Amino acid sequence: MADGGALAGIEVLDLTQGIAGPYCTKLFSDYGAEVLKIERPASGDPSRRAGPFPDDAPHPERSGLFLDLNTGKHSLTLDLKTDTGARILRRLAGDADLVVESFRPGTLARLGLDGAALDEANPAATLVSISNFGQSGPYRDLEADDMLVYAMSGGQAVTGVPGREPNKLGLYAPLFYAGAVAATMAFGALTAARRSGVGERVDLSIHEVLATSMDRAAQNLMAIEYSGAAHRTIEAHHRASAFPGGVYGGQLPCKDGYITIMCYPHWWDRFCRMIGRPDLIDDARYVERLQDPGFGPEIDALFLPWVLERTKAEVMREGQSQGVPVAALNTMEDIFGDPQLRERGYFTLLDHPEAGRLEYPGPPFRLSEHPARIRRAPLLGEHSSEVLTGRLGYSPQDVVVLRQRGVV
Repeated sequence: MADGGALAGIEVLDLTQGIAGPYCTKLFSDYGAEVLKIERPASGDPSRRAGPFPDDAPHPERSGLFLDLNTGKHSLTLDLKTDTGARILRRLAGDADLVVESFRPGTLARLGLDGAALDEANPAATLVSISNFGQSGPYRDLEADDMLVYAMSGGQAVTGVPGREPNKLGLYAPLFYAGAVAATMAFGALTAARRSGVGERVDLSIHEVLATSMDRAAQNLMAIEYSGAAHRTIEAHHRASAFPGGVYGGQLPCKDGYITIMCYPHWWDRFCRMIGRPDLIDDARYVERLQDPGFGPEIDALFLPWVLERTKAEVMREGQSQGVPVAALNTMEDIFGDPQLRERGYFTLLDHPEAGRLEYPGPPFRLSEHPARIRRAPLLGEHSSEVLTGRLGYSPQDVVVLRQRGVV
C-alpha cells in the first residue's frame, strides 16, 4: 500500500458552507488532499448550528452534520468583508491548486477573487463555483434550498403516492448528490488544468445537476422532447402486475418493521418456493392471471400472512435464497448493526475534543493502493495561527492583532 492518499499533494481552498460544497471538498480531504476551510469568525459554517447533536444539546462544535461534512479539513477564520481578510484570501488562493466556492453569484468578484483576479494570482488554479442556479440566467439570484431546487428540477413531479401531491427526498439528498457531482467535475477540471497549465473555471448549477440526474428527470426531459409526454409519471408506480413491487406498493409490513420486494410474473416459481407453496407453481388459477394487477389481492392473501410471521432479516434471507429481490427496510439503528457494513469495516471511529468518541460514515468507494483516511473535523478556527504564521509569514504578535481586530 502506497503512503499518502490518492489526492496527496493537492491544495484545496474551501470557501463553501452548508452541504453541497462541503461534501465536495470532504471527498478531496478524505482521499488525501489538504483542504483549508475558510469560516466566519465567531459563528463559522452555518451547518455547525444544525443537528443532530450528542444528547440533543446544541453546540457549534458538536453538530453531526458539520462533523461528517468536514472531516480532515483545516479551519481558518477570516472576515472577508475586511480589506485585510480579503487580502489574506487572495494570498491563500495564490498557492491553491483548487478553489471551491459556494457564495451567491457575484460575491467572489466583490472579494476581488473572481476568475480574472485568480488568473493574476494563480493562473494554473482551478475555480469551481457551486450555486443553486448557476452564475448567469434569470434565476441566478433567486433564494432556494434543497427542496426548492429539487422541485424546480423536475424530479419531484414524479415522486410521491399516486393521487397525492408530490413528495421530496428526505434529509438533503439532492445536495449530497450535487456535492458528489461537483467533486467529480472538480477533479476532472483539475486534471485538465494540470495537463494544460491553465486553470479551469467550473460553473456548477445544482438546478442543472438535478435536472440531468438519473432520478427520472433526464429521461423525462428526453421523453418530452421525443413524444410530448413524460416517460415515467407518478401513475407508473401503480401495480404493474399481480405482484407487489416498486417504490410504492413494494413496502410491506413484517414482524419487526417493513421489507421491500420486487417480483415479476416470470418469477412465480421462485415466489412460491419462497413462501413454502411449491404446490402452486403450476396451478392454472394463479399462473393464468399473474399479469393482471386486479389479481393482486389474491397474491397478497398468500404473501402477507407469510411475511407478517417473520422478521425482516428472515424475509430477506429466505427470499434471496430463492432468487427473489427482497430487502429489509433498514432504520438508522439497523444500519449501525448491519453485518455487511460491519464486515467491510465501513464505519470509522473518531475522537473529537468536543463531540467525543463517535462512529462516522465511511468513504463512498475504496481504492486498493490509496485508501481513504477519515480524520476528525476541525474546531472553529483551530488552524488559524498555524496557517497565518506557517504559510503567510505572520508573526504570533500579528495574529493577536488580527484577532483583536476581528479579522480572524
